[in-house]
Amino acid sequence: MEARFNRLVRAIEKRYGELFGGGGAAPAFALQLAGGPTAVFGRGEPEVTVVANDPSGVAALSTLDLRRVGEAYLAGSLDVLGDIRRVLAARDLFRDRHPLLFLYRFVRPLLYGQVRIDRAGIAHHYDEDPDFYLLFLDGRHRCYSQAVFAHDGEPLEEAMSRKIDYAIEQTGLRPGERVLDIGGGWGAFVEHAGRKGIRVTSLTISEPSRRYIQALIDREGLPCEVRLEHFFDHRPAEPYDAVVNLGVTEHLPDYPRSLRRYHDLLKPGGRVYLDASATRVKNDVSTFFERYIFQGNGSPLCLHDYLTALSRTPLEVEVVLNDRVNYLRTTRAWAERLDRHREEVERRWGKAQYRRFQVYLWGCVDGFERDLIQAYRLVLRRPD
Repeated sequence: MEARFNRLVRAIEKRYGELFGGGGAAPAFALQLAGGPTAVFGRGEPEVTVVANDPSGVAALSTLDLRRVGEAYLAGSLDVLGDIRRVLAARDLFRDRHPLLFLYRFVRPLLYGQVRIDRAGIAHHYDEDPDFYLLFLDGRHRCYSQAVFAHDGEPLEEAMSRKIDYAIEQTGLRPGERVLDIGGGWGAFVEHAGRKGIRVTSLTISEPSRRYIQALIDREGLPCEVRLEHFFDHRPAEPYDAVVNLGVTEHLPDYPRSLRRYHDLLKPGGRVYLDASATRVKNDVSTFFERYIFQGNGSPLCLHDYLTALSRTPLEVEVVLNDRVNYLRTTRAWAERLDRHREEVERRWGKAQYRRFQVYLWGCVDGFERDLIQAYRLVLRRPD
């Protein structure tokens, strides 16, 4: 195995040279064969060490394939000693060329229908014990999208309250009015708006989510309802005063279809509030992310494509806000809370589960820090 490890070191040195011209601007990290030699890449003292524990770990690294390396880490064939963000910052070392898998993402909805694909993808990510998510989400609202911070050190709970209040204010909702909440999660909007007397219809396609929200409605006597129903299938008896979408646009990549639904679901003069993570190129997600984080054909919001689709509808754009720094602060808070609960997560749900979300959340932090990922808040209006 040591001879193969040495070949791996030479391959990474070559790749480093191609990307960083000798390693001067590259993040320094060490690669170690468990019980064997260590190699250092980049300049300066490495802040993180990747340990290959067995032949599978060496084999995965030798492919220089992002998905294979990620899978080896989930399986325990690789370990990371130190700040995992230093490894994630070097992700460009690894290639992610899986054209058939990428193509299949878009063939599946044509074969099986978007609603069916969405149900399977949402179940894969969300149908966990709610206790798992509650370990790292904010303790007040349990909201799984970006918060809006007054400053960097503000508690996550305060920032989440501000975001939900912003959605209510921007849509002009008053007690007794009706709003559609797309993607109910763990009842963040239902609870906060329902306590203000706003009548919320919350849609979810996750049964654990539906049960959680229904129990919340019953316990607090909220003027709200929750339905196990896809946004595209929802047919209310009358239109809504507003629509709120907290972080679900990423799961609605067919922009013209979702915008038509907004228009049809709103009363004249009604507004849509939405927030979303974003990338400058639509469908810019890794195959590891698609397989292990969010399955299906979802994609971060591509703002210029979204606004182009919007320009072909009667809907008006009232607000577009850059929220990258807010989502950076949010994902950093989530990742830190996950790390604080590492032992409990590994004990109750396994080491692979911890590592899956560790890579996901700290990967988001790295992406927002380097502007590889963006985020936006939008307010739309149906004309009178």
